[in-house]
Amino acid sequence: MSRLFRDVEGESPCPHGSVVCIGAFDGLHRGHRALVGRVRERASATGLAAAAVSFEPLPREFFAPADPPTRLSLPRAKFEGLRDLGIDVVGLLRFDRAMAAMPAREFVERVLVRRLAAREVWVGHDFRFGHRRAGDVALLGELGAELGFSAQVLAPVCVDGGRVSASALRAALAAGELETAARGLGRRYAIAGKVVRGAQLGRRLGYPTANLRLGGKRPPLGGIFAVWVHGVGEAPRAGVASLGTRPMVDGVEPLLEAHLFDFDGDLYGRRIEVEFVAKLRDEMKFADLPALVRQMDEDSAQARRILRADGQPGVSA
Repeated sequence: MSRLFRDVEGESPCPHGSVVCIGAFDGLHRGHRALVGRVRERASATGLAAAAVSFEPLPREFFAPADPPTRLSLPRAKFEGLRDLGIDVVGLLRFDRAMAAMPAREFVERVLVRRLAAREVWVGHDFRFGHRRAGDVALLGELGAELGFSAQVLAPVCVDGGRVSASALRAALAAGELETAARGLGRRYAIAGKVVRGAQLGRRLGYPTANLRLGGKRPPLGGIFAVWVHGVGEAPRAGVASLGTRPMVDGVEPLLEAHLFDFDGDLYGRRIEVEFVAKLRDEMKFADLPALVRQMDEDSAQARRILRADGQPGVSA
């Protein structure tokens, strides 16, 4: 079982040494997975713990609270993803004023050396760290030679002729290019969370939904989608989902609402995952509720056709 820590100070979770990777790990795309995989290989070969260090919130969120970047994954999903990839120790360090002001050398001494007893540190080629991003790969290597660890750089991972990056994936999702995003992610884009109660409008209209809140994070895509919903039974369930601010009810906070076809049950409190297969359309405001229902009927029919062709085994669309 992976151990999670949030603070710079504290007892070392790996006193006998570790192999560490550092990154944002937002979305855990193919590039991140290659980095994590290398750390797992080296940890296994050396008998050390495999560790990953990231930050929550992401630095860009901290520095631009009024206009934060969209997020490919929520913090819990990031931790669970790193855990499932075989990381023993996950640091989701609180990025606050103190962290932002921490000089590069101090970060290395306090986090990598004292907290994690690092023997190897793996990063991407464009890695920057410390106050005002003053630290780079060269400085990391110099500090490692002095403090007892080696600094290693993993080459970029390319897909479709370009480097896989979180920014490129956010752009693809925002444009509704789900297949492009899936190739970079190594899987279809999905959002997981616990089902919460909503305003019950969907149920009154004949389309009950399982609602997921996004914890104040901005999603990288929006609109109406054909989806598979995991976590309801042994097989994924076909459905149609809306992700956005719900213009018909003048919503503000983004909400993911998934309607499961041919399902009647109580999902409140259950943790599910919504896998996005195809975008049907953007959100829109209708003249009245009957017009909305007619469009929902069309959306559902289209989603059923798409998912039937998608052919998930064991699922009736």
